[in-house]
Amino acid sequence: MAAQMTNAHRRFLQVLMSNGITEGSEARKLHQHCCETDKVYYAHDKLDDFISTINSHLQPLFMQIRKGISEDDGRAHYAVVNLAETEVTKMASDYTEMELELFRKTMDLIILSENGFASSTDILNLADQLKTKKMKKKEAEQVLKVFVEDKWLSEKNGEYTLHTRCIIEMEQYILSNYQDVARKCNICHSLAIQSQVCESCGIGMHLPCVRKYFRGQTEPRCPKCNEFWSCDTPGVSRMGFQTHHRAPFLALDDAS
Repeated sequence: MAAQMTNAHRRFLQVLMSNGITEGSEARKLHQHCCETDKVYYAHDKLDDFISTINSHLQPLFMQIRKGISEDDGRAHYAVVNLAETEVTKMASDYTEMELELFRKTMDLIILSENGFASSTDILNLADQLKTKKMKKKEAEQVLKVFVEDKWLSEKNGEYTLHTRCIIEMEQYILSNYQDVARKCNICHSLAIQSQVCESCGIGMHLPCVRKYFRGQTEPRCPKCNEFWSCDTPGVSRMGFQTHHRAPFLALDDAS
């Protein structure tokens, strides 16, 4: 039998739905605030149990609070996912069909790229190729800005990738529709858009997971096939010591 849903659970859920996505430390603060406000039992290490109680009550509604990691820094994030909706249909009430088509094409560019990014130039070149209606580049720039503000895309130095929110909410859609290229991280088992790939067996790992896994190792080896990991690992030297150079081809922060 599912644990009882309290006002603290309801308050937590409402804030998560309002935020769209919530970073892990903020979720922990919210957990404490909701429990203390409604005078229910609080334990700092029971967030997962707290969320499991909410999810048991959301199940009949085909909804779920899911946890994912940021591909930039490896930090945990939480988002409420509607399991009854597929692909970008969950975005249909917020965007026009023309805007959704631009988003789909942008997603194609990002997922099919080698590094998980698409340049603003490549995306804007799609604007006048839309089937619904051609879009002016200035208009497309504004739409991309909205996608970033709404946390479906992330942008850095003119390069776009999928926001953590998008990856959490659309993971199943992406895995189903991009079967030849989409893969899960071998370490955290979440969808990996930006990843390094083993040249021997083909498994992929997020860059933050690569840094954590190889930290302290004198010779990085694939966790699956044990072959030498030939990719450069920013943040970890070949001698096992911390380094501080960046990977400009991925435009990622080195914080983990």
